[in-house]
Amino acid sequence: MTLLCKTLGTLLLLAALATGPLAGADRLAARVILLANRDDPDSVRIAQHYAEARGVPAANILALGMPLTETISWSEFVTAIWQPLQDELVRRRWIEAIPMALTDAVGRRKHAFSGHHLSYLVVCRGVPLRIRHDPALYRPHPPLTDNPFFQTNAAAVDSELSLLAVNESPINAFLVNPLYRRDRPAAGEPAQVVKVSRLDGPTAADAGALVDRALAAERTGLLGRAYVDLGGPHPDGDRWLQAVAAQLRELGFDPDVDAAPGTRPATARSDAPALYFGWYAENLNGPFALPGFRFPAGAVAVHLHSGSATTLRSATAGWSGPLVARGVTATVGNVFEPYLQLLHRPDLLLRALARGDTFGDAAYYAEPVLSWQAIAIGDPLYRPFPGSFDQQWKRRAGLPPGLADYAVLRKMHLLEAAHQPAQALAVLQAGEKEHPSLALGWELSRQRERAGDRAGAIAELAGAIPAGALAPDEWALAQAAAAELQRLGAPAQAVHLYGHLLADPALPPELREPWLRDARAAALAAGEAEQAAAWARELDALAAGAKK
Repeated sequence: MTLLCKTLGTLLLLAALATGPLAGADRLAARVILLANRDDPDSVRIAQHYAEARGVPAANILALGMPLTETISWSEFVTAIWQPLQDELVRRRWIEAIPMALTDAVGRRKHAFSGHHLSYLVVCRGVPLRIRHDPALYRPHPPLTDNPFFQTNAAAVDSELSLLAVNESPINAFLVNPLYRRDRPAAGEPAQVVKVSRLDGPTAADAGALVDRALAAERTGLLGRAYVDLGGPHPDGDRWLQAVAAQLRELGFDPDVDAAPGTRPATARSDAPALYFGWYAENLNGPFALPGFRFPAGAVAVHLHSGSATTLRSATAGWSGPLVARGVTATVGNVFEPYLQLLHRPDLLLRALARGDTFGDAAYYAEPVLSWQAIAIGDPLYRPFPGSFDQQWKRRAGLPPGLADYAVLRKMHLLEAAHQPAQALAVLQAGEKEHPSLALGWELSRQRERAGDRAGAIAELAGAIPAGALAPDEWALAQAAAAELQRLGAPAQAVHLYGHLLADPALPPELREPWLRDARAAALAAGEAEQAAAWARELDALAAGAKK
């Protein structure tokens, strides 16, 4: 389905953009337009903060009066958002168009369009999120509405705004995105779509921090581990996520893949989740829901679910808002039921990001349809992979403490994939000396055991036990290390690590109870009867508290 004819005017406009003063990635910020709700002071502040952080001209902030609710009617959308925004963009020549006196069936002004100059439209928290279905505006849009699932005009505000430079786009069902899977869009196609991303979250601080985290990650390159959660209800989704896992291996991340039904349990390893792709639960859960859990700066996280973004004002409901509240830098979601084939494809999103695309471009590369339910949340200028890993590796001395060890692991995996095991081991050993950590100690211990050196495996793990408090994302790794020490025949060292872990008062009962049982068993094996008895009493107290 074609949204616009490829007019001569569009072709001339694209040629001008390719050669004019605003051309090039370094000038993308100058062509960002920020949309804020002038009736929400936080919305305007978020826009101003983004403009200052990214060097967007202050004149590119458009603040319009609009409803303060997340869900609005079509009438409110057209009169408060669409039409005043489109009129202003046309007046300022951001959209090249000749206005007409006619309006379409929804009340939107008609134009003769020849393209637009926007790199991205950034929608700030306070701008409504979604448009409810209006039965009075429903009109069949065959063949799409032959399917009863698509007999709706409910939509994401952002997805509708993608069509600001399109005449009479039908509001019922959806339109095919001409940029979907287009590595080299044909002349005229980019001018058909305004790429929209949203700075939003449960609080204004969460929304404003999205650009700060993006900039921090761009300075260092993405650092951390990768997690893929399979086991959803439809084969296509699992195939996409399997493709994600394969791409992550190629990038050197050695993903932690969970193929069991259901989402990852709270006890699963979850340290430094820089990349997370999974499904299928209604609300954020598992390790990410642990108290105090935080994602590293730059983290990209996608959870496939029909209602992942029905609200962004909650830190617990759905996935998109809760992920942002816990430090995720870029994510996607759905404001109403999208149906599986019409949401962002996670494998395509990662493919585009990995080759160096901005988040704004990657989101539109991965989204099959517009005028529908999907949104992108994050700084559209953000590049998780702004350069090659070799560049990041050369700058490893300046990487943040606590995350530099994950660059070591990625280098090791890349060398192993290149069939250079001796070099991989040397990198790991050198990294452990430079950046001692539980993550590197765990990997070195595995290497020692595979080489038949059990004593060395024990020494590596025991030597990696941190002196300070563990972060919530490290809890499961510490427990796994303690269990491994017990398995290797070093129960005394396991007891020491369990003691360190269980001394944290923030550890929730859902983790404390099973880990107390493991710790007690290790204490008994180590002959530490007094410690075993103390942990048994704590177990009894937990059980008694649960009965009240």
